[in-house]
Amino acid sequence: MKRTKNDGLALVDALAGAWGAVERRVGGRLAALHGISLAEFRLLHSLASAPQGRASRVDLARSVGLTPSAVTRALRPLETMAVVETIKNERDARLALATLTPAGSELVAGAASVVSDEMAEIVELTPLTQADWRTILAVLNELARQ
Repeated sequence: MKRTKNDGLALVDALAGAWGAVERRVGGRLAALHGISLAEFRLLHSLASAPQGRASRVDLARSVGLTPSAVTRALRPLETMAVVETIKNERDARLALATLTPAGSELVAGAASVVSDEMAEIVELTPLTQADWRTILAVLNELARQ
């Protein structure tokens, strides 16, 4: 099947619309229950998934699709909330590591449950089969690697 330029535009619109809907619903629930946004959850979840729960800002940026400076700005309120700490490198500030505090680990666990539950409800509202969802997930993961 030959794709057109309009197919690409339609894909961008569909992805943005889907993300907006997820962000409104899931982000709203996270904010109400845990006081964090979906973007903050993604950072915390990425950090929780990192080896020893520690990661550089560059690694976090790569993981969530932000710039390292955007990650630095996004981590500041999480440090204020005492869910993230910075482990400074004495020789090079660029090599500082972010790490979850025990409170941060608890927050991620509770928030992950909210995200899972909300997404399960969203998926249930669609007419797609489990095989359809596996295909969509595979395509989205492939797009993310581009």
